[in-house]
Amino acid sequence: MASELQVNTITEATSGSGITFAKDIIPATPLSHRNMIINGGMQVWQRGTSAVTATGGTTGYSTVDRWKFEEGTGGTFTSEQETLSVADQGTTGHPTAIKLLVTGTDTSLTGNEYAYFFQRIEGQNLQHLQYGSSNAKTITLSFWVKSNLAGTYCAYLRKLTNTGYYVVKEYTILAANTWEKKTITITPTEGSTSLITAAAGAIANNNSIGLELGFSLAFGPNYQTTKDTWQTAEDYTTSSAVNWMGASNNFYMTGVQLELGSVATPFEHRSFG
Repeated sequence: MASELQVNTITEATSGSGITFAKDIIPATPLSHRNMIINGGMQVWQRGTSAVTATGGTTGYSTVDRWKFEEGTGGTFTSEQETLSVADQGTTGHPTAIKLLVTGTDTSLTGNEYAYFFQRIEGQNLQHLQYGSSNAKTITLSFWVKSNLAGTYCAYLRKLTNTGYYVVKEYTILAANTWEKKTITITPTEGSTSLITAAAGAIANNNSIGLELGFSLAFGPNYQTTKDTWQTAEDYTTSSAVNWMGASNNFYMTGVQLELGSVATPFEHRSFG
């Protein structure tokens, strides 16, 4: 586990084996509870593991816990659990993943059409980010992804409390049908903006939705924007992103971690309970 240790004095014991610490060791960042995402390893599926068609509106919680799927195009897609092979577990470090399949295509996205999935995080779990102040922190997103459709995809972060702000980040699936690990760093001043560091950037310290982390699959032009900049417009992707709904494509993801700092640490595996 990567973590800087602040140590004042370390002395080797004069008798026996081992090390004697003269003062406490204080991690610069927490050794546990680093991941702000719940069920990022896709372990818990209380609603069911078989294929369920994604729908628009408020009915999108259908399979894997904490993750919501939305679809508002001329096509359809399903979500279900994928049990990974021994080889894939050896690559990703995870036994299960989200599996998405296009079951009805939309080859020409228009207007406000959309297909995506996301998780919402309560504000009381985000106070260590210090949004709304000059001390607002950088955060890092990491995850494993695979699809038959290589190309540019987008992830986004949406701040909901107080004034709503959005930032879109691109990532690239380089090779089809191959597990790849992606790491994305999001600073509070993306695009040389001060939205997050100003007072309106604050996240309320309660159980309301503080941040929404989402993965874009297909969005019409009305939701396309410039990458790498905080903004007030409700946008979720860029014009460079693939239209995943355009053919009978698949998409797999696991090991999603969102954490404090500019470095992605190893995935925080927590007990099922």
